[in-house]
Amino acid sequence: MASGIASAGRLPNFVRAWQKSACLRRGKVVASAGTNRAMAVDAGTYKQELLGAREMLKDVIQSRSCNPILVRLGWHDSGTYDASVQEWPKAGGATGSIRFSPEKDHGANKGLEWAMDVLKPVKEKYPSVSYADLFQLASATAVELAGGPKIPMMYGRLDAATPEDCAPDGNLPAAAAPFPKERATPQEHLRDVFYRMGFDDKEIVALSGAHTFGRAKLERSGAPGVKEATKYTKDGPGIPGGSSWTREWLKFDNSYFKDVKAKTDEDLLVLPTDACLFEDEGFKPFAELYAEDQDKFFADYAAAHKKLSELGAKFEPAEGIAIE
Repeated sequence: MASGIASAGRLPNFVRAWQKSACLRRGKVVASAGTNRAMAVDAGTYKQELLGAREMLKDVIQSRSCNPILVRLGWHDSGTYDASVQEWPKAGGATGSIRFSPEKDHGANKGLEWAMDVLKPVKEKYPSVSYADLFQLASATAVELAGGPKIPMMYGRLDAATPEDCAPDGNLPAAAAPFPKERATPQEHLRDVFYRMGFDDKEIVALSGAHTFGRAKLERSGAPGVKEATKYTKDGPGIPGGSSWTREWLKFDNSYFKDVKAKTDEDLLVLPTDACLFEDEGFKPFAELYAEDQDKFFADYAAAHKKLSELGAKFEPAEGIAIE
């Protein structure tokens, strides 16, 4: 065939590019090359899929008491972001790459395959919702259901398509020494990790407040002070055991800051990366504020969570899709 004429069943690249652009202009959400969006749907339909997925997530979360681990899943997918890397999805972030090995097998991600299994029925019912969106939707919904702030999330994230798109090991925070880069203190390590992503000291402290719910488990953490069970975790809910940072570890409030500051209960966990929030001069003013003012904590947390959920993400349409 002459150059520039389509062969049977195949359009020239420039025609396909134009069609994709036209679809986006008409409000369609279209998968880009190398992404893993299950199907192309218009933005209105995609919004309805997200709303349906959120309602199903509420039932899953409430029946399984899995709020904390779903927040951890969303965080660990997005928290690999490296602002110095320009190429998507190589920069890491909220791309859904955590579903692949080797990333899901990284030491910091122990236990998160269980969380992804919990979400499988939701993905099966709403297949057009990307993994990257599903993980972040689950995280935000889990916070809200636990009494935390409503987070002004945006959706439309595209998925990383292959294991080659996985983030490198070592990008997530460590709980205790030895810290990467031979950092001497936990505050140095926290700043290494979060400054790399573009956060400041206030945002580091606000995000740390998510430890107000959840537990550390011996089989998933080598951190000092983690117990097989405590008086707060020995009977569940959910799978019993582990050490919690707060007494009511399925409730999202500012108890974390109060309890870390007090350090009066040996059955509550205080890791070096927790204690430093009240010791470091840059972190301490925010930690003290959040211990006294839950509304301020909620406002700053919601803004930081939203920012974290969008790091490294590629949205189609570019402005994202709001579901509120």
